[in-house]
Amino acid sequence: MEIKGRIFQVLPLQSGVSQASGREWKKQEYVLETGDQYPRKVCFQLFGDRVDQFPVAVGDEVVVSIDIESREYNGRWYTNISAWKIEKVADMPPMADAANIPPVDFIPADPAQSNDDLPF
Repeated sequence: MEIKGRIFQVLPLQSGVSQASGREWKKQEYVLETGDQYPRKVCFQLFGDRVDQFPVAVGDEVVVSIDIESREYNGRWYTNISAWKIEKVADMPPMADAANIPPVDFIPADPAQSNDDLPF
């Protein structure tokens, strides 16, 4: 799933050591504001090495690839929005403009009208 918008806020980096494995971990949370008619704010997180892999700052226009997962704990439900890829809009290749696409030649529906001598 993808969501597009502008980075509205960068929350403080969180880090620690896992009690189960003893390995260090880090998590960075961001708030993205969509550019819809009625803008929405969405808080998502990057975890582990992805924090350094996808650096973004407040004001960056981005497309974020996310996974949404909910889990139950003591009768309450909690939802995580985890990003696995962030692309800055300025870094993305330009989309093809329909005005610059050359027209497609007309292909007749009746093969007998075709000047093509191919059998198919």
